[in-house]
Amino acid sequence: MLARVFSGAVFGVEAYPVEIEVNAGGGEVNIVIVGLPDAAVRESKDRVWTAICNSGFHPPRGRTTVNLAPADVKKEGPSFDLPIAIGMLIASDALEDANAADYAMVGELALSGEVRRVRGVLPIALAVRRQGVRGMLVPADNAEEAAVVDGLDVYPVRSLRQAADFLRGDLKIVPLKVDLADLRGHGREHVEDFADVKGQESAKRAIEVAVSGGHNILMIGPPGTGKTMLARRLGSILPDMTLDEALETTQIHSIAGTLRSHQALVTQRPFRAPHHTVSDAGLLGGGAHPMPGEVSLAHHGVLFLDELPEFHRNVLEVLRQPLEDGFVTISRAAGSVTFPSRFVLVAAMNPCPCGYFGDPKRACNCGSMKVQNYRNRISGPLLDRIDIHIQVPAVRYQDMSALAAGAASETIRARVQQARAVQTARFRTSRRVTCNADMGAREVQAHCRLDGAAQSLLRMAMTDMNLSARAYDRLVKVARTIADLDGAETVRDVHICEAIQYRTLDRGL
Repeated sequence: MLARVFSGAVFGVEAYPVEIEVNAGGGEVNIVIVGLPDAAVRESKDRVWTAICNSGFHPPRGRTTVNLAPADVKKEGPSFDLPIAIGMLIASDALEDANAADYAMVGELALSGEVRRVRGVLPIALAVRRQGVRGMLVPADNAEEAAVVDGLDVYPVRSLRQAADFLRGDLKIVPLKVDLADLRGHGREHVEDFADVKGQESAKRAIEVAVSGGHNILMIGPPGTGKTMLARRLGSILPDMTLDEALETTQIHSIAGTLRSHQALVTQRPFRAPHHTVSDAGLLGGGAHPMPGEVSLAHHGVLFLDELPEFHRNVLEVLRQPLEDGFVTISRAAGSVTFPSRFVLVAAMNPCPCGYFGDPKRACNCGSMKVQNYRNRISGPLLDRIDIHIQVPAVRYQDMSALAAGAASETIRARVQQARAVQTARFRTSRRVTCNADMGAREVQAHCRLDGAAQSLLRMAMTDMNLSARAYDRLVKVARTIADLDGAETVRDVHICEAIQYRTLDRGL
């Protein structure tokens, strides 16, 4: 007997439908899986056979052929266990009157018949909905994740027996529903606050500007000045995610398998901080079957690189494309995969190998050539893509001992939200540009009007500091963000002046 069951598989950040055909015939007992299965899929026949037996069913007798269509695309992972098992039960008449054609299903089977959670359920649910399937059976631990897809009935199942009883009509399962508005309303869980940071008011201001406009920022200072402390608190002032941003981010984390059990949606902007020993594949993504890297896991959030010059040169250079384009393309023999990677880069570094170049109280034992070589580990093209670079000096005693706390994260975040609201209204007709940092040459010309004094000051800065054309654009975009925080329509000289202060490395040693 021939049975047909529907499922899905992930390729990149998207998914495509998979039709599973199971045919049970005569001959010796044997299970053959075709359709370009990987090792995990080929091994599923042993898991499925044992799960069927331990769930109280009789496994197929004779030769059983399982075809995963389309047959020209590689299938990977254990998510086909549940649909293969259901198909085998129908094909061998162990599951009669099953209405399996109305449902798609995914799930890994334990030997006991328990259904375990799998990766990529959200993109598969989106693909299933586009195919017009009535509902979807998913592991109970993945149910909330799939239920965020509007217009698709999601049925959580905990075992093969439960799934079979439901398809046969002997068991009723209520489709799971989630309230997206409620999920997004309870998303902020930040313990660390900017009020805990003593001093460093200029650094806090620069971070506020960076977050308000989506600008990349580099903090330069000796050890112990609070660079990492500031970066760790940056998440507490990030603006709320839109529903589209949350869905897109959740999709990436679902594929990477970083979602928690029963987590429906990524409601907080990601904060990723890879170690400086990370490889270019770990940062960018890759593998035989390409998976998202750190730049994609930080999509719509923050990528923090501490001790920036300690990263391998080739690792830093691969950042140039995602910083410029907002996506990364990984090419393999089987095809190309594109992962979104629009994030705010926050980096920190010492001013020299010993860390005390320019410190008024501690002597630096590095010569000027050694300092220059240390800074040259970060290439000019990469620095051009960092809008803001600031000095973070040692904290003074009077600042450390002060009883008064600085501005709280909620206060700073309110100003950030207000500036982002201005930018949302400004770019409401554009799908590509969402904040000032995303502006291209056309948007800069249209939205960054400078008064006479600002133009004169900018002309002087370009001449004296010998800035590149890309650095000029970055400077104007930062000035536009400062003007937005100031509530000004036109970019004035004070905004340009502050933006120039955020170009520390352009001034030389």
